[in-house]
Amino acid sequence: MVSTLAGCEKVESLFKGGSGAPVAVPAKEDGTVQMLLPDFTQLVEREGPAVVNIQANKLEQTAQNELPFPIPEDDPLYDFFRRFIPNPNAPGGAPQEPQGSESVSFGSGFIISQDGYILTNAHVVSGGSQIKVMMTDKREMNAKLVGLDKRTDVAVLKIEASGLPTVKIGNPAGLKVGEWVAAIGAPFGFENTVTAGIVSAKGRSLPDENYVPFIQTDVAINPGNSGGPLFNLKGEVVGINSQIYSRSGGFMGISFAIPIDIAIGVSDQIKAKGKVSRGQLGVHIQEVTQELAQSFGLDKPRGALVVNVEPNGPAAKSGLQIGDIIVTLNDKPVDSSKDLPVMIGALQPGTKVKLGVWRKGKAAAVEVQLGELSGEAQPTPQPTPQGNQQSYQFGKLGLTLAELSTEQRDELGVRGGLLIQKAQGPAARAGLQHGDVIIGVNQAQITDLKSFEKAINAAGKNIALLVRRQETTLFVPLRIE
Repeated sequence: MVSTLAGCEKVESLFKGGSGAPVAVPAKEDGTVQMLLPDFTQLVEREGPAVVNIQANKLEQTAQNELPFPIPEDDPLYDFFRRFIPNPNAPGGAPQEPQGSESVSFGSGFIISQDGYILTNAHVVSGGSQIKVMMTDKREMNAKLVGLDKRTDVAVLKIEASGLPTVKIGNPAGLKVGEWVAAIGAPFGFENTVTAGIVSAKGRSLPDENYVPFIQTDVAINPGNSGGPLFNLKGEVVGINSQIYSRSGGFMGISFAIPIDIAIGVSDQIKAKGKVSRGQLGVHIQEVTQELAQSFGLDKPRGALVVNVEPNGPAAKSGLQIGDIIVTLNDKPVDSSKDLPVMIGALQPGTKVKLGVWRKGKAAAVEVQLGELSGEAQPTPQPTPQGNQQSYQFGKLGLTLAELSTEQRDELGVRGGLLIQKAQGPAARAGLQHGDVIIGVNQAQITDLKSFEKAINAAGKNIALLVRRQETTLFVPLRIE
């Protein structure tokens, strides 16, 4: 259904200047805020020519199953028959070898320099054998992939041209929740499509995306918009449209953009040295909840709680401990655990930083020289169950525990710990599970039942259990009524 708005000319005439900024109207007596909708026409005319469409061709090897009788591809004899039984549909009845098929990835991008550097998403051009850029004036050019960074999903392209239109770079820190923003891209291949909305939230942390504090908007973003610019009302790029939240594959009102300052930092490194280097602290962290703050004697939930210190890493060499809560980095507050990876990742390897930590009820300072972020951490093994372990019950906690055997300690690489055989009552409500291994209470290491009882008695009613669960280590708050 298509509808029109009557009186558009009258509405447009109320806007002043060419920024597209909405004009405020005096509030009503009850305090209701009144504001006219913004006009994006001049923004699109001015900035649209710097937005490009991107097409990346990717070559994939596929094998054709055209045998005279059907054989499942997972059958052990499938490859034998495909190679040696003549195919009656092939010329001369010869067996067919695997053939290459080409897939095409579509996306958007924008020009950041007059000599042809373009920013887009890494997932748009990753694996592309040929990348083509199409401009609004219908020019098509082949592009070279200068480099990409999968951790931030940013890629840099280069086309051979000069005097190109460019975007203006804005400051995402100045964005306010509720502010109007607009996107230009090619959703589903529809070129130069403009959509608008507001900033829904800032600093969003997504699963497996630790180095980007995403800008969340309700701007309509669909396949093909990826890599396109997100503009503020001044016509400045404040983000790169990257992801959507969807259960259907289409837009559902939640989209995420990479802040442009992070993208430009990645771009500068790629152009200078062809890759991105990031600092690494060598710790695993978790969020500090209200219950955990009470357990550690912290005034309020803040900072990043250290749950694991990598052996021989920068943090281990500097004396950082499990149970430390990192509350500042170079005197800048760490409000949440999601802030720390972004702050550390923005620094270069070899940089010396000063960490303010909360340790055993007191403030302390630790100096660390950052290492370089490399591959993924190795999975943590789980203990092999043993049927002859003696069980011990802690009724007020709702826990049935067993000391780890020598073999289980070796498997986990720990000095000791207690295996949870059953969790009920307070323990079950806290989320503890069968198979979890308790290796600490608050900031005390647990090796056996004796050390566990001593730590529990000293902890009072607010207890934080350090638990090893599959591939993660985390503190679980446990409150004794």
